[in-house]
Amino acid sequence: MNIFEAIDLVKSRGLDLIQVTEKVEPPVCKIGNYGKYLYLLQKKERKIKVKTHVSKLKEIQLGFNISSHDLEVKAKQAEKFLKEGDKVKVGMVLKGREKAMGDFAKKKMEFFMEKVSQLLPVKIERELKREPRGFTVIISKK
Repeated sequence: MNIFEAIDLVKSRGLDLIQVTEKVEPPVCKIGNYGKYLYLLQKKERKIKVKTHVSKLKEIQLGFNISSHDLEVKAKQAEKFLKEGDKVKVGMVLKGREKAMGDFAKKKMEFFMEKVSQLLPVKIERELKREPRGFTVIISKK
């Protein structure tokens, strides 16, 4: 349709001429209410924005003398973080004489990993690693 005919048609109906795309020749336009068109575009953008989730790294600290019940509570907290789509860094800081008992600390960390894997399937992003101040591991949801 000729652009002048389209403008006359739009004015007679009391609506707006909205350019949909300019990439083709001739440009594609439609007749409608421009305010309503803008509202629908903003609504689409909000819907897309809500669906996107940026993955964060959450951290859970375990103590050397943590009880098994407290480990289960921390495992449920890790499960909550994983279900939200975040990665979880589990750490155990060792102080003083605790550093000499690395095997005991490693068993506690492995027990914690078993508890979490019983709640939901996990993928180990970074293996259980001994660092100067303790142990760390990073996990995420499969």
